[in-house]
Amino acid sequence: MVEKAIDRASWSGKWMFILSAAASAVGLGNMWRFPYLAAKYGGGMFILTYIVLVFTFGVSMLLLETSLGRKTGQSVIGAYSSFGRKYKFIGVLSAAVPFIITPYYCIIGGWVTKYMVSYLTNAPSTMADGGDFFVNFISSNDSSFLFMLVFMAAAFLVVSLGVKGGIEKANLVMMPLLIVAALGIAIYVATWPGAADGIAYYFTPDFSKFSPELVIGALGQMFYSLSLAMAIMVTYGSYLEKKENLPHSVAWIGGADLTVSLLAGLMIVPATFIALGSADAVAAKAGPSLMFITLPGVFEQMGGVAPLIGFAFFLLVFFAALTSAISLIEANVSIIADGANWSRRKSLITVIIIVVLAGIFINLGYNGLSFIEPMGKGTTLLDFFDFISNSIIMPIVALLTVWFVGWVIKPGVLAEEIKQSSPFKFEKAWVLMIKYVAPILLIVILVANIISQLGLISV
Repeated sequence: MVEKAIDRASWSGKWMFILSAAASAVGLGNMWRFPYLAAKYGGGMFILTYIVLVFTFGVSMLLLETSLGRKTGQSVIGAYSSFGRKYKFIGVLSAAVPFIITPYYCIIGGWVTKYMVSYLTNAPSTMADGGDFFVNFISSNDSSFLFMLVFMAAAFLVVSLGVKGGIEKANLVMMPLLIVAALGIAIYVATWPGAADGIAYYFTPDFSKFSPELVIGALGQMFYSLSLAMAIMVTYGSYLEKKENLPHSVAWIGGADLTVSLLAGLMIVPATFIALGSADAVAAKAGPSLMFITLPGVFEQMGGVAPLIGFAFFLLVFFAALTSAISLIEANVSIIADGANWSRRKSLITVIIIVVLAGIFINLGYNGLSFIEPMGKGTTLLDFFDFISNSIIMPIVALLTVWFVGWVIKPGVLAEEIKQSSPFKFEKAWVLMIKYVAPILLIVILVANIISQLGLISV
């Protein structure tokens, strides 16, 4: 077993771990994918399914990853190889995920930063032009790179200040502000004429909408939203003291992520429901188009408060993106520091070089390298790296992880770690989930991702 490094970072306490892990889980997917899926799959019916999955499959996987990190005191490569070098490949594959995701995530973070600034410097109508503003920005040769670097600099700065001095303090400010801003906008939207219909659709379960596609959509959203199989939760777990209650902590993380997702939907679904007229019209707007094209058009209809609402919305999205980027970068730093036995400073500098260069390359896919269409006409380098990391590698890593824990080292090894600090009332249910249920659900996610990419289904 690899011993925990003497100078390894640690959290100030359980609640700072919960706050930071929840901040990691809360990201862009909460803001643009959850509302779209809720609108597409019957509002309340999707929410009900999502809640069930979060507090069964989701918290089970969170508990596995955080307990693995705490037991070994290592980031992913060390965590797996500490049980035998032949298992190191799982850690290496897992370590690849944050290195692939971080550059393109920071590019999107740059888009958010641009819009946040634009609502302070431009008329709302500038952004609400049907998409020209967005397309011109991301294809620019200077502005898109500048805002990507600004966003990266903010994330690097926080990580450079350390776990306690940077990550904890930043999340202590950003997470409460994010929730307050989301709640404030949701309350304001609820006062609009016609908002009640959108709210009713959003929260009322329509059981006729229940379908395999709904379950797959909720399953995929939950898996990616909770930062699973990204090396983050193993890393964050490795900073946690043995005395802290793991089951209690992961339940809070799942609950916090669910709360922000619900607030995001409560902001976006009623507002776009009013503007577009139906749930089907809302569901037709997914991902970046919902965030950067549809919503600016909705904000413009608010009249004199449009600049304030637009800025407040993109500020909270900026916080959500930044907290996730920080956790990705921290995972990368920890992986290099543990693997190469380097100082935190040297590891961070290495990560900065890798992320900046990779970010420039991927961002060129919108201008200088736009002729490269790796997955067919109209696709970009960002689309390719997003598909490889999220749709392929992450489900495979999660599958290997549940196989490793469920059938190689056996769940009892981590159950003993969990019981060091608290009773484990649901141990039997957790073992059943890890050994039998989780593998099936992860195979469903992987297969659904592949056939969705082939255009056979849409999730």
